[in-house]
Amino acid sequence: MAQIFAYIVHKDGVADDTALELVVAAKKLDASVDAIAVVTGSGAELDTVCNDVAASYKEVYKIDNEALAYPNAEVVRKALVNVLPADGIVLVPHTTFGMDLGPGLSIKMDSAFVADAVDFEGVDGSTLKVVRQEFGGQVSAHMECDISGGAVINVRPGPFLPDESKSAGGQVVDKSGDAGDLAVGRKYLEIIVPEAGDVDITKSDVLVSVGRGIEDEENIEVANELAEAMGAVVSCSRPIVDAKWLDKSRQVGTSGQTVKPKVYMAMGISGSFQHLGGIKGSPFIVAVNKNPKAPIFQVADVGIVADILEFMPELTEKINEG
Repeated sequence: MAQIFAYIVHKDGVADDTALELVVAAKKLDASVDAIAVVTGSGAELDTVCNDVAASYKEVYKIDNEALAYPNAEVVRKALVNVLPADGIVLVPHTTFGMDLGPGLSIKMDSAFVADAVDFEGVDGSTLKVVRQEFGGQVSAHMECDISGGAVINVRPGPFLPDESKSAGGQVVDKSGDAGDLAVGRKYLEIIVPEAGDVDITKSDVLVSVGRGIEDEENIEVANELAEAMGAVVSCSRPIVDAKWLDKSRQVGTSGQTVKPKVYMAMGISGSFQHLGGIKGSPFIVAVNKNPKAPIFQVADVGIVADILEFMPELTEKINEG
């Protein structure tokens, strides 16, 4: 198989959790090949990330350029096309940024593209067997992809458990000189930080998160009571924010907040990849949903098929009794 590359997302000098997940995804593709990490950026923070990632990858490509200081997908595409071999297999996290980067990168490299891969079932010659999910995770789609000319694969965060051994002892190779001219039409202007909400869910160790299963705004109080009993904070999925039942600051997901709790209570949440993309680290996930086929059960440590409006008051009562 051709070389496998893992594009590393990072912020403020810290590599995203997906960096450790892509190590495992690459091994699932081909256990005999050591993936090469690719880190783009600028300055001292880039060096910090590269040195950290080298603990998990035997080789790390560093691409340092002022134009890469902000993760502009158009700029990153130009750099990767100039640095990576055309027949390489490039793994990109299926995040908001990854969805911007991946498709265009495959076009520039004239290679195959797969979005939102959740598993790999092996390679037969030049054919890669990939598993994706359709209809909000209700159906697993088994697909075949011709990788003879390379491929860009967006890998969903979560399905591959991170390799936290950090035993690779890799080396950092500076590829900045190969990046070429990175002038593009799209320019970074500024970051607009949203106003802080009444609660910072990113700081909580325990979250009671509610979704469509809460059914009505007045039932939010049931979740508040459970959260109070557990010493937790109430968060939610996007439909609750869209209905204006809770503030945007309480939304977990790719279009909301990224959280790293120790315990995550998913109450009446189906478990779309957009929601799960906002849950980082390895929290203990308890999922309660009336639908036994809800995708959330695939990632939950404990899954309970029940009506949350019956389950939450009972759990609150038991906790208060204890």
